[in-house]
Amino acid sequence: MTMQPIKDMNLDDVKDVKELVRQMKESGGFVAKKVGMGADILKNMVEDEECFVFLSFPANLVSTGCRGVIKDLVKKKLVNAVITTCGTLDHDLARVWRDYYHGYFEADDKDLHKKGINREGNIFIPNDSYGVILEEKMQPILEKIYEEKRDWSTRDLVWKFGEALDGEKNKESSIIYWAWKNKIPVFLPGPMDGAFGSQIWLFWQDGHKDFSLNLLKDEQELSNIVYGAKKTGALMIGGGISKHHTIWWNQFRNGLDYAVYITTAPEWDGSLSGARVREAISWGKVREDAKFITIEGDATVILPLLVKSII
Repeated sequence: MTMQPIKDMNLDDVKDVKELVRQMKESGGFVAKKVGMGADILKNMVEDEECFVFLSFPANLVSTGCRGVIKDLVKKKLVNAVITTCGTLDHDLARVWRDYYHGYFEADDKDLHKKGINREGNIFIPNDSYGVILEEKMQPILEKIYEEKRDWSTRDLVWKFGEALDGEKNKESSIIYWAWKNKIPVFLPGPMDGAFGSQIWLFWQDGHKDFSLNLLKDEQELSNIVYGAKKTGALMIGGGISKHHTIWWNQFRNGLDYAVYITTAPEWDGSLSGARVREAISWGKVREDAKFITIEGDATVILPLLVKSII
């Protein structure tokens, strides 16, 4: 076995994020090394012209400034498809029209509830910036969509909402605006689990009973993608339905060729969120010869480093 010596980081030599991440890899320091290795895999993935790149993430990141990082991945066409949760639409749309605010973890939640402020970790989201504005803005958009046709896949519906933002002042901050603009499909395997889905239900029960979401159309498109791809890769942030739907479909082509996974979940509880990428090999969801890594840590720290190191 050939061993490589640990190298100390020299911050005097760091002129940009690319150099910082390279030194993190060579320093051999725990998660730092994994970030450096993950950057190499991600770079190879997006530069491989034969590789179809999936991006999966849960909604909470879209409440944070990392929304801008995810938006750039879509805007710069570094990914080919997105699989995410319903709440991504909640936060992405709401933040086009209203602000979210800095808060703190130790806040008095009873007091916040009385004031109409929802807390997501150390982010404060007033009702006026969430449910209220979504109902005000979404219902007229749904009326126009309803006039066009009645049967929608989530991919097509997301694009329609992205298109509807075209006249908005803050449109270019939106993930789904750029998804529509660049024709990058966004799939919501759980479209009812959030305010976006609830607004669709309200629209349906208010005299539009022939309006429907057809998830099987989404599944057919995902089937066409995975069976048609020469290679596939995935940048997966967090677990849950978005991660699982990504690896689930890729098992039908004998697994992902590249995978970078960021998680804070422990492995010992047997959860999908805690499952390291290597576990997916046993299911055929990641190839035995794939280039992959699991990076443990907060995505709001790790994701900007990874993405900036490759652009």
